[in-house]
Parts: sequence; structure tokens; C-alpha cells
Amino acid sequence: MAIEKTFVKEGIKESQIETYLRKRFDRAGYSHTEIQRTPLGTRIIVYANRPGLVIGRSGRRINTITEEIKKKFGFENPLVDVREVENPFLDANIVASRIAKALERGIHYKRVCNFYLEKVMEAGAIGVQIEASGKLAGAERSRFQKFREGFIAHSGDYAEKLVDKGYAQGMMKPGAVGIKVKIMLEAPKEFIVEKEIERQEEALEEKTALEEKTAEEAEDVEEKKAKAETEEKETKKKTKKSKR
Repeated sequence: MAIEKTFVKEGIKESQIETYLRKRFDRAGYSHTEIQRTPLGTRIIVYANRPGLVIGRSGRRINTITEEIKKKFGFENPLVDVREVENPFLDANIVASRIAKALERGIHYKRVCNFYLEKVMEAGAIGVQIEASGKLAGAERSRFQKFREGFIAHSGDYAEKLVDKGYAQGMMKPGAVGIKVKIMLEAPKEFIVEKEIERQEEALEEKTALEEKTAEEAEDVEEKKAKAETEEKETKKKTKKSKR
């Protein structure tokens, strides 16, 4: 078998495992799966928001899942490891899944997307983008809506390393709705430097404006003082004339 076909076959198998585990651990806040091949066997790392539901009582559920993966996908000596997602609002797959479930319950898409937009930014993200497409407003026509907050890199090395991407699908009565979420977890160095330069420029402008305002106020005080002195002299002159 050509090496290309081997990679394609392995990629298909990984996609099938991802789909299988997503269905099994949907209630546990499933995020994604990483597959690591070691000399001792295949290590499957499952990331979920509620790992207790994945493991089960006394580890029974995880043992059952391990046996099913071994038989269904042909892995030799698979080892399933479960890790907790500490902040679900910074995980694009979990956010996308929650939005899809909220839409299935009948909540308006704008309300849901704006809510999670705010929650993700409060969790410490640099930027977030939510795309919703499908029968959002009823059965008459499909619609595409994009919600965005903060800074998001869409191409290049930063888009690959710093942006977490997630996908989910919601089944509503009019039809399927697709949800795509991008979360910028860290700011690029250039972005940080640019923001620092902008902050310094703003601080300098504020300082200059304050100094100009202070100088203007000082000039006004001097003018008022000189005017008062002139009026006082004129008053004295008029007083002397009247006495004469």
C-alpha cells in the first residue's frame, strides 16, 4: 500500500473515532480527541468538560468504551485517557455545541450568539467569531449570520497556532443549522507591541492636552488679573477726580 493511502486510511479512522466519541460523550461536554501512537499501543486522549460522566462509576464506562474502540476500529492495546477542560468558554467545540443545543431548544439565534460572545470575552479571550448558517429565522429561507468581538487572525501561522476552531450542528424543525466558532486564545507579539505603542501615544496625547489646558487656564488667570488691576486703577482715578 502506498504511503499516501496509509495516511488517508488513518485520517478516516481518526475522523470516525471523533464522530463516535462525540455521540457517546455528548452529555459530558465533549470537546475533542487526540490520538497518540506509542510503542506500547495507541493512546486516545478525550477532552471533556465533565470527565466524571466519561469515566463512569468505578471506571466502568471508560472500560466499556475502550473495549468497543478495540473491536470496532481495530486498535491494538488502546488506552483511553480523560482530561478536563478547565474553562469551557475558551473551548471552541464546547461553545459551538452549546449554541447548537440552545437553538434546538428554540432560543433565538441572535440572543444565543451575543450571550456566548460576551461570555467568551469575559473568560479572557483576545477575540471570538461565531458563524451561524441555515434555517435560522424559519422555514422560508436559509440565512448566514456572523458575530464578532475582539481580534481574530484568519490566515497565516497565528491562525493555525493561536486560534481554536470548533464546529457543531443543530437539528431544528425547519432544518439543520451549522455553527462555526473561532476563539483567539493569545495575542500575537506584534499585536501586543502595537497596542502598547497605541497606549503610549494616547497617554502622550492626554498629557499634551492637559498641559495645553493648564497653560490656557494660566493665561486666563493672568488676563483676568491684569483686567482687574486696570479696572482698579481706573476706579481710583475716577475717585480722585470726584474728590476734586
